[in-house]
Amino acid sequence: MDMWKFYDITHRRHVVCNPTSEEKLARLVDLVQLPTGARVVDIACGKGEFLIRLAQAYGVRAVGVDLSPFFIAEAERRLQARVPQAAITFTQMDGAQFKPDKPNSLTLASCIGASWVFGGYARTLDALVGMAEPDGWVIVGEPYWLREPPDEYLRTLGLTRDAFASHAENAETGQRRGLDLVHTLVSSQDDWDRYEGLQWHAMADYARTNRDDADLPELLNRVAKETSAYLRWGRDTLGWAIYVFRCPHARGPEAVPGA
Repeated sequence: MDMWKFYDITHRRHVVCNPTSEEKLARLVDLVQLPTGARVVDIACGKGEFLIRLAQAYGVRAVGVDLSPFFIAEAERRLQARVPQAAITFTQMDGAQFKPDKPNSLTLASCIGASWVFGGYARTLDALVGMAEPDGWVIVGEPYWLREPPDEYLRTLGLTRDAFASHAENAETGQRRGLDLVHTLVSSQDDWDRYEGLQWHAMADYARTNRDDADLPELLNRVAKETSAYLRWGRDTLGWAIYVFRCPHARGPEAVPGA
């Protein structure tokens, strides 16, 4: 089964395709206070909600990239419906291959909830720091462990203990790169419940109206497995936050890439 088909089906009811709220996304947009025409990239942009809101607030010039053809098509539809005049380009591509015209030339570089694109959280920070200008913004959404994950939970989802760090360690990883930690937008259990629950709802709707889909048994099995893992362990084990960093005016020798 096409993995992007799975995410398209399970995220059809989502405005924001990660376990945060629209209210927190609005706070993030207000927090950054970008100049008019700021240059922005959002890696793994999903349905483009963050960039569309930045365009509405600041008139940014932006690029959103995502591997999902479904999400890119939906991002284009939303853009045309809400801010058709905005200077935003949505492109289906591997975010790891994106390069700005010049290094350290973007006002804001983000990757909210897809650090796997660059091979992990630390590498994601390194990549975004290489794109952002002095005094620019680096924003990453990343899970963290609320408690020591049970072995059965890790086996069920095919994860290892070192897949994620703690909330403090996520913050410190950015600070070791010379970034200023400006804010964290931490997801609540209600944010998580909504994120997960909307997937169950969307899958149930799809199953009722697409009984002839050959992929349906696999779709239902995967959602059932992930639902059980979330209810049994994940809800009390895995947290999520958006880490908002700002680059210094001039990068100093304290930054430690790769740490």
